[in-house]
Amino acid sequence: MKNPQYPSARKTGLVIQEMPDELLVYDLDTNKAHCLNNTAAFVWKTCDGKTSVSEIAALLDSETGSKVPHELIWLAIDQLSENKLLEKDMRADFNGQSRRAVIKRIGLASVIAIPVIASLVAPQSALAASSCKCPAGSNGECTGQTGCGATCNLVTFVCG
Repeated sequence: MKNPQYPSARKTGLVIQEMPDELLVYDLDTNKAHCLNNTAAFVWKTCDGKTSVSEIAALLDSETGSKVPHELIWLAIDQLSENKLLEKDMRADFNGQSRRAVIKRIGLASVIAIPVIASLVAPQSALAASSCKCPAGSNGECTGQTGCGATCNLVTFVCG
């Protein structure tokens, strides 16, 4: 990359939960949950729109105490962009190499983990509902019958 690029992490429409060795990001717009390992989380947190890719690499160098190849940062940015976790799309140019070849080369030479983002689609709340229904004739009075005030598939049904 000849011109410095300044990636900016998307912050709106996301629910973020820090865990000991990972960062969980739930995208409210796409109903996707993303699990970022330490390396991907570090890169995402430093994508403030003011810090260049080279500066992010230098920050990660300081954090890990070892030289981090710029391709490692680009690999993380490529995955963040692919998962719509950046304000605008950014694609890495690995000088004609495939992502797989870059991962292999970085993995053999790096002392830190390759950035990984694992994602899954969560069902929308309306789709998570089951066929549980309030019993006929309950008229809003819950007397412990199945479905009346009960929780079925993470959805609480209230009669009335």
